Amino acid sequence: MNDTIYTPEQRQRAYEELREIKSELAARGWFPATSGNLSVRVGEFAPDRFAFAVTASGKDKSKHTPEDYLVVDRHGKPTEPSTLKPSAETLIHCEIYRLTGCGAIFHVHTVFNNIVSELHAERGSVPIERVELIKAFNIWDEDAHIEVPVLPNYADIPKIAALVESRLDPKVPGILLRNHGIYAWGANVFEAKRHLEAFEFLFEYVYRWKALGL
Repeated sequence: MNDTIYTPEQRQRAYEELREIKSELAARGWFPATSGNLSVRVGEFAPDRFAFAVTASGKDKSKHTPEDYLVVDRHGKPTEPSTLKPSAETLIHCEIYRLTGCGAIFHVHTVFNNIVSELHAERGSVPIERVELIKAFNIWDEDAHIEVPVLPNYADIPKIAALVESRLDPKVPGILLRNHGIYAWGANVFEAKRHLEAFEFLFEYVYRWKALGL
């Protein structure tokens, strides 16, 4: 039984937010070959009771249809009867929401985030230091240093989801899957977008710095 509480208006607002951010990120080429997924939390939140709107599986995110989104509960199950399937990686969203109480999560695949995740996979995190855009995460230390966690890209999604709690850094609103992509989140769509853009800038910086041999 659906034990989540949200109104039709809240659901519709989440769908509209997803449509807008989906269009913007698709225009940047961040959803190649139907990859990636987006979600926005809907209604009340408690770690054991929440719901979120998420992109449906297998959709071309450069297009818009009435079947692009659905709402799922904390287990990743649809809250209403639907023929749509949530994104295959919905369980990772479930864990991030449960642990952070955030308002939105964006997952994209780019060349730069794939390369840096592979370069630093054995280390288990991507080190970034003394770059101005670290401030986008509300980290204002002089010569700031962060480590973006890199998780193994198992075919078994529940196996990945089980690792999130032990690897998530509360100060760093993102995790990478090796050779896969970034999950970035924030209190709302605006903040999640800011964090995602900052991560992508920083990943390109790390790649180009290494390519220069510096």
